[in-house]
Amino acid sequence: MTVQECKQQFIEIYGGSMDDLRVFASPGRVNLIGEHTDYNGGFVFPAALSMRTTIVARKRTDNVVRLAATDLPDRVTLDLSDLSQYKDLKWGDYQAGVLDEMAKAGYTLVGCDLLYDDTTPHGGGLSSSAAIEVATALLAATFSHEANGITEPVDMVEMAKIGQKAENNYVGVNCGIMDQFASAMGKENHAIFLDCKDLSYQLVPIQMAGYKLVIANTNKKRGLADSKYNERRAECEKGLAQLQTALPDKSCLGVISAEEFEANRHLISDETVCKRVTHVIYEDERVKASVRALTDGDLAEFGRLMTQSHASLRDLYEVTGVELDTLQEAAMQVEGVLGSRMTGAGFGGCTVSLVAEDRVEQFIRECGKTYEEKIGYSASFYVSEIGDGGREICDM
Repeated sequence: MTVQECKQQFIEIYGGSMDDLRVFASPGRVNLIGEHTDYNGGFVFPAALSMRTTIVARKRTDNVVRLAATDLPDRVTLDLSDLSQYKDLKWGDYQAGVLDEMAKAGYTLVGCDLLYDDTTPHGGGLSSSAAIEVATALLAATFSHEANGITEPVDMVEMAKIGQKAENNYVGVNCGIMDQFASAMGKENHAIFLDCKDLSYQLVPIQMAGYKLVIANTNKKRGLADSKYNERRAECEKGLAQLQTALPDKSCLGVISAEEFEANRHLISDETVCKRVTHVIYEDERVKASVRALTDGDLAEFGRLMTQSHASLRDLYEVTGVELDTLQEAAMQVEGVLGSRMTGAGFGGCTVSLVAEDRVEQFIRECGKTYEEKIGYSASFYVSEIGDGGREICDM
């Protein structure tokens, strides 16, 4: 929907005029490389997408937040005086969780009517949840600032942290910071080289003359809270604890070099745990190499690193599955593809492929045919641009 169409639907649901409507947006993200490294204090390399969550908002004078969505029949009413009661909502729990964390952080919560429009596919590994969280946090912080006469701009890094806390503490997914950070801090035509240990980051221009990033969605729905996600995190923590017997000053896997790991990998007694840690250590190396490759304009090298990343996620971290592997393998059979990998947490979701611009239609046709023949249902494909992070839209 366009912003104007969203406003019109808001009026149809809530009434009133458009004069006092505000619009906030925050994007989904694609992680170019660096998977399952964020919660291990490592490096990631995401980019914000043009697909996004848009929220049309109007302030209320009471202590109620009403939620609606353009594509759902659900209508949810939240009582701001008791936000702990909404954790079991089918839809609306992410918003309630963000507001709960905002209150804990000292923000003044303002009642409002909200309409959500999502163009980031849900359950596709492109961080639709982070888009919802960051957009919700931004509007709540903006209204809080206005209620208290604060003129400083909203701290978007803090909004990312609040979104992560909501997902950890309220929704129950022990995710890292990458998704929310990319949604909050993205910049058009740039990727974010983010050090998850301290949130230091560098914006890296993405120049892919003659190539496009094509996202393929398996359309296999998966819920991270119900998946192996938290189990993988626990395995990494176990591996770190064993390495710390020889490396006591290392606070996370992200500060252990490949050389230090190889000298001490024998300390990890469980073969499966060792595989998980091996992936994290070398995925960090691939992220750093990818930043160098893209800075140098070496797309072929970046593509090679993408493909290596997928193999590691398949064989060592074991988070791909037949759907993602089918898409990735089909992608690598198409002429003009430099690299392809799963992106996101895995267990379904999406792949991202670096495809020659004049081969994109062929890529979609051939990969789609192979996938449907093997899996039994269709994949979806997106050629999304790299866009800006969370913001209020004031020119509509």
